[in-house]
Amino acid sequence: MNYESADMSEGAAKSTLATTVYQQLRDDLLRGVYESQSKLRVEWVVSRYGAGTSPVREALNRLASEGLLGRHDQRGFFIMPVSAEELEELTRTRCWLEELALRESIVNRTGEWEEQLVLALHRLARAQRRLPQDPSSNNPEWEKLHRAFHRALIGGCRSHWLSDFCDQLSDQASRYRLISRGDCERDEIGEHRLIAERAVDGDAEGAVEALLNHYRLTAALCMERFEVIRDPRASAAKQLNSLGL
Repeated sequence: MNYESADMSEGAAKSTLATTVYQQLRDDLLRGVYESQSKLRVEWVVSRYGAGTSPVREALNRLASEGLLGRHDQRGFFIMPVSAEELEELTRTRCWLEELALRESIVNRTGEWEEQLVLALHRLARAQRRLPQDPSSNNPEWEKLHRAFHRALIGGCRSHWLSDFCDQLSDQASRYRLISRGDCERDEIGEHRLIAERAVDGDAEGAVEALLNHYRLTAALCMERFEVIRDPRASAAKQLNSLGL
């Protein structure tokens, strides 16, 4: 018997299980399935996601390194809290970094970058925002295409470090947006189209303005959950000013 091959196969299986648990738990965290600050005991996660202790610990440590989970020494993991103050800081930081990434992408734009951006917009525009059978729930396919559009937008920045930081902030922002689950009257595809058109035209100032307004409006609407504003549609402009962006 080849024990070395057996050990390698066992290690690969554990890695695959850890990745599966990571992806499933990550999706649940971003969708706000669990209450913030709740403890996540390893034993409970093992039972909930049907994996062994080792893959579960690996997945939990990975999520903690990404900031989606907190960790107490000797006391396990917990779901990171959400707050209006945290959302404000997150939005400011995301605007700073993505402005830089977008400007760099426009300066270094290529035909391929423009094509990928236009294609991402087209696919997003064709997707349904909500699930037909449950209009109160976000469509996972739309979420995936929405993420792809914003990645394509800054995909020409020529810095994987910057892209990775933007991805991490995008995850956190998506968590707030999905947790809020608020319905509002806004032309989301129109906002995305304006950003893309200005970017493809090489209008850096206009594209940045449209992108930051898009993020600020989303943040302002999410504030309703934290009772910072009572009517997000009526008070959005006021809230944008309070964000200091």
